[in-house]
Amino acid sequence: MPSNDVRILLQTAVPTAAAGAIAAVVSGVVAGGKGAVGAGVGTLLAILFMGIGLYVLQWTAKTLPQLFQAMGLMLYVAQLLLLLIFVALFQDTSLFNPKAFAVGLVVATVVWMAAQARAHMKAKIFYIDPDSEKSEKPEKTGPSS
Repeated sequence: MPSNDVRILLQTAVPTAAAGAIAAVVSGVVAGGKGAVGAGVGTLLAILFMGIGLYVLQWTAKTLPQLFQAMGLMLYVAQLLLLLIFVALFQDTSLFNPKAFAVGLVVATVVWMAAQARAHMKAKIFYIDPDSEKSEKPEKTGPSS
């Protein structure tokens, strides 16, 4: 992973983990130990899904740049649907508090998306490849007078 991608990953994962820790503490106070576990599991699941999504999106940008925008839209829809499926699957669990799990999952997802948008806005990413100008000199076109 190039350093720019690692920087974006850190700028998204750290605030998400911090927000998840806060959600776990609040859930632990409100719903007890099972609430803290539920919020923690929800946060870890969101970080895992969003991290894999960021990796896939960066891979797509490098290998198939013409599919980048469509892949990004499809990826976010798929992530949100998978997270919704996990909430539905664990709604009746006794391992942890399902409401705290859902809250931790939603909080972590929203914080991840906001932090990722901020990281991309702050990143100094070239829109053009400056080295390609040196290697490919365009020939003159049109009439020469």
